[in-house]
Amino acid sequence: MIDTARQSWPSPKRPKPIVFLGAGGIVRAAHLPAYREKGFEIAGVFDIATKTAQRLAFDEQIPRVFESLEEACSLEAVVYDLAVPADQILSVLRKLPNGATVLIQKPMGRDLREASRILALCRKKRLVAAVNFQLRFAPNMLVLQHQLARKKLGAIVDVEIRTRTHTPWSTWKFLRGIPRMEILYHSIHYIDLLRACFGEPVRVWSSADADPLFEGYADTRMMARLEFAGGVRASLVTAHSHEFGPLAKSSHVLVEGTRAAMLATMGVNLEYPRGEPDSLKICLRHGDWKLLLLEGSWFPKAFAGTMSNLQRFAAREDPILHTSVADARKTMAVVEACYRSSQRGKTRKSKPKQ
Repeated sequence: MIDTARQSWPSPKRPKPIVFLGAGGIVRAAHLPAYREKGFEIAGVFDIATKTAQRLAFDEQIPRVFESLEEACSLEAVVYDLAVPADQILSVLRKLPNGATVLIQKPMGRDLREASRILALCRKKRLVAAVNFQLRFAPNMLVLQHQLARKKLGAIVDVEIRTRTHTPWSTWKFLRGIPRMEILYHSIHYIDLLRACFGEPVRVWSSADADPLFEGYADTRMMARLEFAGGVRASLVTAHSHEFGPLAKSSHVLVEGTRAAMLATMGVNLEYPRGEPDSLKICLRHGDWKLLLLEGSWFPKAFAGTMSNLQRFAAREDPILHTSVADARKTMAVVEACYRSSQRGKTRKSKPKQ
């Protein structure tokens, strides 16, 4: 019998109001719908593009638009939701009051060195800080992690994560021209999920590549193999320029064990940004696939999970902050290992002397 009861994170008993630092598309499309469904209060918003913040506040009935970052960071008893590009995280964190509670949009900086600086700053300022690795909190992924923890699939034999879709990278203008992209901004979700499920990888191989259909962008497709203790291996393949109809599109996590397998689909990738519903199926060995009932999808449901865990941890209602900056740095370390592996594979060796 598969227990699918826990598909969302418990709400904090006394939630604090939220202040957005950044008013981009992800706030409108995912943060706000998830928070409103959860009943969180939005206290205000700031963005360096004042008109963007004003438009969001008008459309979503946010009561206050701050004129400066300093004004936004002057509030007490709030939670800051920092939704800015990776290169702006450090400068914003420096403005937060000491001891503040903050949720930082992934990735945790542009590389491992910057992630380490972010971690050090959070510790120096005594921030209660988490990174928004929300895939862990998607309804189908919460069920999957619960079954893995209870060993309901048996010993894990193989894991496959595959995304073959069309992603409109031009939607995020700041991504054009940066040296690292796909792994840092997309596959990082899957790497973080694998860590949540299986711990730290003991070996990593990766190849991150540009795509001729995305001129001006760095890596927009990748392949990776991650090995974990106990012989668990995971393959990860992503490609984002697939425009050949629905037959060959994919966006799934497949986990096969000695007793059973589970197949989770992430519908948001299949038809971004409108999305399709997520799904989760289970199959006993030599049996048939059975569809399990889900209470929502990764977008936007999971965004309430990271915020709820953060607020509950800050209020001492949760014993663990699952995507703490300390834990997130470990995900960034695996991302760094993937890029280094890819670079080693592309470095030309000098020809031996005749």
